[in-house]
Amino acid sequence: MSESWSPSRRDFIGEAREAFLFMLPLLLFVFGLIVVPVLGTLADSLFRDVTFLPEKFIGLENYLALARDPAFWRSFRFTLFFVAVSVPLEVILGLLIALVLNEPFPLRGFIRASLLVPWAIPMAISGRIFELIFNYSYGAANFLLRLFQITVEPVNWLGSEMGAFSALVITDTWKTTPFAAIILLAGLSAIPEDLYGQAKVDRATLLQRFYRITLPLLKPVLIVTFLFRTIQALQIFDYIYVLTGGGPGGSTTSLSLFAYNYFTSGDFGYGSASSVILFLIAFALSITYLGLGAFRRQTP
Repeated sequence: MSESWSPSRRDFIGEAREAFLFMLPLLLFVFGLIVVPVLGTLADSLFRDVTFLPEKFIGLENYLALARDPAFWRSFRFTLFFVAVSVPLEVILGLLIALVLNEPFPLRGFIRASLLVPWAIPMAISGRIFELIFNYSYGAANFLLRLFQITVEPVNWLGSEMGAFSALVITDTWKTTPFAAIILLAGLSAIPEDLYGQAKVDRATLLQRFYRITLPLLKPVLIVTFLFRTIQALQIFDYIYVLTGGGPGGSTTSLSLFAYNYFTSGDFGYGSASSVILFLIAFALSITYLGLGAFRRQTP
Protein backbone atom coordinates (compact mmCIF):
# COMPACT_ATOMS: atom_id res chain seq x y z
CA MET A 1 0.00 0.00 0.00
CA SER A 2 1.42 3.34 -1.00
CA GLU A 3 2.08 5.86 1.73
CA SER A 4 -0.24 8.85 1.64
CA TRP A 5 1.46 12.23 1.72
CA SER A 6 0.16 14.75 4.20
CA PRO A 7 -0.20 18.42 3.20
CA SER A 8 2.65 19.35 5.55
CA ARG A 9 4.99 16.91 3.78
CA ARG A 10 4.02 18.29 0.39
CA ASP A 11 4.68 21.81 1.67
CA PHE A 12 8.10 20.76 2.97
CA ILE A 13 9.09 19.22 -0.36
CA GLY A 14 7.86 22.29 -2.21
CA GLU A 15 9.84 24.61 0.07
CA ALA A 16 12.94 22.44 -0.32
CA ARG A 17 12.59 22.55 -4.12
CA GLU A 18 12.22 26.33 -4.08
CA ALA A 19 15.21 26.70 -1.76
CA PHE A 20 17.32 24.53 -4.07
CA LEU A 21 16.30 26.63 -7.10
CA PHE A 22 17.27 29.82 -5.26
CA MET A 23 20.63 28.31 -4.29
CA LEU A 24 21.31 26.81 -7.72
CA PRO A 25 23.14 29.88 -9.15
CA LEU A 26 25.38 30.01 -6.07
CA LEU A 27 26.03 26.26 -6.24
CA LEU A 28 26.98 26.53 -9.91
CA PHE A 29 29.25 29.47 -9.11
CA VAL A 30 30.98 27.58 -6.29
CA PHE A 31 31.28 24.42 -8.38
CA GLY A 32 32.68 26.22 -11.42
CA LEU A 33 35.12 28.57 -9.69
CA ILE A 34 36.14 26.56 -6.62
CA VAL A 35 35.42 22.84 -6.87
CA VAL A 36 36.54 22.40 -10.49
CA PRO A 37 39.90 24.25 -10.05
CA VAL A 38 40.62 22.33 -6.84
CA LEU A 39 39.90 18.99 -8.49
CA GLY A 40 41.91 20.04 -11.53
CA THR A 41 44.90 20.97 -9.38
CA LEU A 42 44.61 17.69 -7.49
CA ALA A 43 44.52 15.74 -10.76
CA ASP A 44 47.47 17.66 -12.22
CA SER A 45 49.53 16.90 -9.11
CA LEU A 46 49.41 13.21 -10.05
CA PHE A 47 51.10 13.83 -13.42
CA ARG A 48 54.52 14.77 -14.64
CA ASP A 49 53.30 17.97 -16.27
CA VAL A 50 56.43 19.76 -17.42
CA THR A 51 56.71 22.12 -20.37
CA PHE A 52 58.15 20.51 -23.54
CA LEU A 53 57.81 17.01 -22.07
CA PRO A 54 54.99 14.54 -22.67
CA GLU A 55 52.49 14.40 -19.85
CA LYS A 56 52.75 11.20 -17.81
CA PHE A 57 50.79 9.82 -14.89
CA ILE A 58 53.18 9.28 -11.97
CA GLY A 59 50.79 8.89 -9.03
CA LEU A 60 52.19 10.22 -5.76
CA GLU A 61 55.76 10.77 -6.97
CA ASN A 62 55.40 14.56 -6.83
CA TYR A 63 54.37 14.32 -3.18
CA LEU A 64 57.24 11.94 -2.39
CA ALA A 65 59.61 14.41 -4.06
CA LEU A 66 58.17 17.21 -1.90
CA ALA A 67 58.79 15.13 1.21
CA ARG A 68 62.47 14.88 0.22
CA ASP A 69 62.80 18.54 -0.85
CA PRO A 70 64.61 20.73 1.74
CA ALA A 71 63.36 23.90 0.00
CA PHE A 72 59.76 22.77 0.44
CA TRP A 73 60.22 22.10 4.15
CA ARG A 74 61.94 25.46 4.59
CA SER A 75 58.98 27.23 2.97
CA PHE A 76 56.61 25.06 5.03
CA ARG A 77 58.29 26.08 8.29
CA PHE A 78 58.41 29.74 7.29
CA THR A 79 54.70 29.80 6.38
CA LEU A 80 53.57 28.20 9.64
CA PHE A 81 55.90 30.42 11.69
CA PHE A 82 54.62 33.51 9.90
CA VAL A 83 51.02 32.49 10.63
CA ALA A 84 51.83 31.73 14.28
CA VAL A 85 53.40 35.17 14.81
CA SER A 86 51.36 37.51 12.62
CA VAL A 87 47.80 36.24 13.14
CA PRO A 88 47.67 36.43 16.98
CA LEU A 89 49.43 39.81 16.85
CA GLU A 90 46.90 41.21 14.38
CA VAL A 91 43.88 39.83 16.23
CA ILE A 92 45.08 41.16 19.61
CA LEU A 93 45.81 44.60 18.17
CA GLY A 94 42.49 44.51 16.31
CA LEU A 95 40.67 43.66 19.54
CA LEU A 96 42.33 46.56 21.38
CA ILE A 97 41.41 48.96 18.58
CA ALA A 98 37.84 47.62 18.47
CA LEU A 99 37.45 48.07 22.23
CA VAL A 100 38.54 51.70 21.94
CA LEU A 101 36.35 52.44 18.91
CA ASN A 102 33.36 50.84 20.60
CA GLU A 103 33.36 53.57 23.25
CA PRO A 104 31.64 56.93 22.54
CA PHE A 105 34.01 59.84 21.88
CA PRO A 106 34.19 62.79 19.44
CA LEU A 107 34.88 62.00 15.77
CA ARG A 108 34.36 58.29 16.40
CA GLY A 109 32.64 57.80 13.02
CA PHE A 110 35.46 59.52 11.14
CA ILE A 111 38.13 57.44 12.89
CA ARG A 112 36.19 54.25 12.21
CA ALA A 113 36.07 55.11 8.51
CA SER A 114 39.78 56.04 8.49
CA LEU A 115 40.59 52.64 9.92
CA LEU A 116 39.82 51.07 6.55
CA VAL A 117 42.47 53.08 4.67
CA PRO A 118 45.36 50.58 5.14
CA TRP A 119 43.05 47.70 4.20
CA ALA A 120 41.88 49.55 1.06
CA ILE A 121 45.40 50.08 -0.29
CA PRO A 122 46.38 47.32 -2.77
CA MET A 123 48.94 44.88 -1.41
CA ALA A 124 51.47 45.55 -4.16
CA ILE A 125 51.40 49.28 -3.45
CA SER A 126 51.65 48.92 0.33
CA GLY A 127 54.45 46.40 -0.21
CA ARG A 128 56.36 48.93 -2.31
CA ILE A 129 55.81 51.59 0.37
CA PHE A 130 57.28 49.35 3.05
CA GLU A 131 60.14 48.43 0.74
CA LEU A 132 61.10 52.11 0.87
CA ILE A 133 60.53 52.26 4.63
CA PHE A 134 62.87 49.32 5.25
CA ASN A 135 65.53 50.42 2.77
CA TYR A 136 69.01 49.98 4.23
CA SER A 137 70.42 53.34 3.12
CA TYR A 138 67.57 55.86 3.30
CA GLY A 139 64.59 54.02 4.80
CA ALA A 140 62.42 55.61 7.48
CA ALA A 141 62.81 52.59 9.79
CA ASN A 142 66.57 52.99 10.14
CA PHE A 143 66.22 56.77 10.38
CA LEU A 144 63.89 56.45 13.38
CA LEU A 145 66.10 53.82 15.02
CA ARG A 146 69.12 56.15 14.78
CA LEU A 147 67.06 59.20 15.77
CA PHE A 148 65.99 57.61 19.04
CA GLN A 149 69.48 56.07 19.49
CA ILE A 150 68.13 52.52 19.50
CA THR A 151 70.84 51.40 17.09
CA VAL A 152 74.06 52.98 15.88
CA GLU A 153 74.43 51.07 12.63
CA PRO A 154 71.51 50.74 10.19
CA VAL A 155 69.60 47.46 10.33
CA ASN A 156 69.75 45.32 7.21
CA TRP A 157 66.00 44.69 7.27
CA LEU A 158 65.62 43.01 3.89
CA GLY A 159 69.09 41.47 3.72
CA SER A 160 69.03 39.32 6.85
CA GLU A 161 66.76 36.41 7.73
CA MET A 162 65.40 37.88 10.98
CA GLY A 163 65.17 41.40 9.55
CA ALA A 164 63.23 40.22 6.48
CA PHE A 165 60.85 38.17 8.62
CA SER A 166 60.26 41.12 10.95
CA ALA A 167 59.65 43.43 8.00
CA LEU A 168 57.05 41.05 6.56
CA VAL A 169 55.26 40.71 9.90
CA ILE A 170 55.19 44.49 10.40
CA THR A 171 53.91 45.06 6.88
CA ASP A 172 51.20 42.44 7.17
CA THR A 173 50.18 43.69 10.62
CA TRP A 174 49.81 47.26 9.36
CA LYS A 175 47.76 46.07 6.41
CA THR A 176 45.38 43.57 7.99
CA THR A 177 44.91 44.68 11.61
CA PRO A 178 42.12 47.06 10.49
CA PHE A 179 40.32 44.07 8.93
CA ALA A 180 40.38 42.23 12.25
CA ALA A 181 39.34 45.38 14.11
CA ILE A 182 36.28 45.94 11.90
CA ILE A 183 35.05 42.37 12.35
CA LEU A 184 35.57 42.48 16.11
CA LEU A 185 33.94 45.91 16.33
CA ALA A 186 30.83 44.48 14.70
CA GLY A 187 30.82 41.71 17.30
CA LEU A 188 31.22 44.18 20.17
CA SER A 189 28.36 46.29 18.84
CA ALA A 190 26.05 43.26 19.07
CA ILE A 191 26.64 42.77 22.82
CA PRO A 192 23.70 44.28 24.78
CA GLU A 193 24.67 47.30 26.88
CA ASP A 194 22.29 46.11 29.61
CA LEU A 195 24.76 43.37 30.54
CA TYR A 196 27.48 45.91 31.23
CA GLY A 197 25.05 48.10 33.15
CA GLN A 198 24.03 45.21 35.38
CA ALA A 199 27.69 44.28 35.89
CA LYS A 200 28.46 47.84 37.01
CA VAL A 201 25.58 47.66 39.47
CA ASP A 202 27.18 44.47 40.84
CA ARG A 203 30.46 46.43 41.14
CA ALA A 204 32.32 44.34 38.59
CA THR A 205 35.65 45.84 37.62
CA LEU A 206 36.67 46.64 34.05
CA LEU A 207 38.73 43.45 33.78
CA GLN A 208 35.92 41.37 35.25
CA ARG A 209 33.46 42.78 32.71
CA PHE A 210 35.93 42.00 29.94
CA TYR A 211 36.59 38.40 31.00
CA ARG A 212 33.05 37.55 32.16
CA ILE A 213 30.99 39.32 29.46
CA THR A 214 33.01 40.55 26.48
CA LEU A 215 35.24 37.56 25.79
CA PRO A 216 32.59 34.83 26.16
CA LEU A 217 30.07 36.66 23.95
CA LEU A 218 32.77 37.64 21.47
CA LYS A 219 34.18 34.11 21.16
CA PRO A 220 32.39 33.19 17.88
CA VAL A 221 33.52 36.44 16.25
CA LEU A 222 37.07 35.92 17.52
CA ILE A 223 37.11 32.42 16.03
CA VAL A 224 35.88 33.73 12.68
CA THR A 225 38.51 36.48 12.74
CA PHE A 226 41.26 33.97 13.47
CA LEU A 227 39.91 31.74 10.70
CA PHE A 228 39.88 34.47 8.05
CA ARG A 229 43.28 35.83 9.01
CA THR A 230 44.87 32.37 9.19
CA ILE A 231 43.71 31.46 5.70
CA GLN A 232 44.91 34.80 4.34
CA ALA A 233 48.27 34.52 6.10
CA LEU A 234 48.81 31.00 4.77
CA GLN A 235 48.42 32.39 1.26
CA ILE A 236 50.85 35.28 1.72
CA PHE A 237 52.49 36.08 -1.59
CA ASP A 238 52.33 39.76 -2.58
CA TYR A 239 54.47 41.21 0.22
CA ILE A 240 57.11 38.54 -0.14
CA TYR A 241 57.23 38.96 -3.91
CA VAL A 242 57.66 42.74 -3.58
CA LEU A 243 59.77 43.05 -0.42
CA THR A 244 62.13 40.08 -0.36
CA GLY A 245 61.45 37.89 -3.39
CA GLY A 246 61.75 34.94 -1.03
CA GLY A 247 65.23 35.89 0.17
CA PRO A 248 67.67 36.15 1.65
CA GLY A 249 68.69 32.64 0.67
CA GLY A 250 65.11 31.45 0.36
CA SER A 251 64.43 32.08 4.07
CA THR A 252 61.17 33.97 3.39
CA THR A 253 59.79 31.78 0.62
CA SER A 254 56.18 30.95 1.48
CA LEU A 255 54.32 27.92 0.18
CA SER A 256 52.44 30.16 -2.25
CA LEU A 257 55.68 31.60 -3.63
CA PHE A 258 57.23 28.11 -3.71
CA ALA A 259 54.35 26.84 -5.88
CA TYR A 260 54.42 30.00 -8.01
CA ASN A 261 58.11 29.54 -8.80
CA TYR A 262 57.47 26.03 -10.14
CA PHE A 263 54.45 27.17 -12.15
CA THR A 264 56.48 29.92 -13.80
CA SER A 265 59.32 27.49 -14.52
CA GLY A 266 56.91 25.15 -16.31
CA ASP A 267 56.74 22.33 -13.76
CA PHE A 268 52.98 22.38 -13.29
CA GLY A 269 52.72 18.95 -11.66
CA TYR A 270 55.17 19.78 -8.87
CA GLY A 271 53.63 23.20 -8.37
CA SER A 272 50.16 21.66 -8.20
CA ALA A 273 51.31 19.16 -5.57
CA SER A 274 52.63 21.94 -3.34
CA SER A 275 49.37 23.87 -3.88
CA VAL A 276 47.38 20.82 -2.77
CA ILE A 277 49.47 20.63 0.41
CA LEU A 278 48.72 24.29 1.11
CA PHE A 279 45.01 23.66 0.53
CA LEU A 280 45.02 20.70 2.93
CA ILE A 281 46.72 22.77 5.63
CA ALA A 282 44.15 25.55 5.25
CA PHE A 283 41.31 23.02 5.25
CA ALA A 284 42.58 21.29 8.40
CA LEU A 285 43.00 24.58 10.26
CA SER A 286 39.52 25.69 9.16
CA ILE A 287 37.99 22.51 10.58
CA THR A 288 39.94 23.04 13.80
CA TYR A 289 38.73 26.62 14.17
CA LEU A 290 35.12 25.66 13.49
CA GLY A 291 35.40 22.91 16.08
CA LEU A 292 36.75 25.37 18.65
CA GLY A 293 33.93 27.76 17.85
CA ALA A 294 31.31 25.03 18.33
CA PHE A 295 28.96 26.75 15.88
CA ARG A 296 25.53 25.23 16.25
CA ARG A 297 22.11 26.37 15.32
CA GLN A 298 20.30 27.60 18.39
CA THR A 299 16.94 25.91 18.89
CA PRO A 300 14.21 27.77 20.75
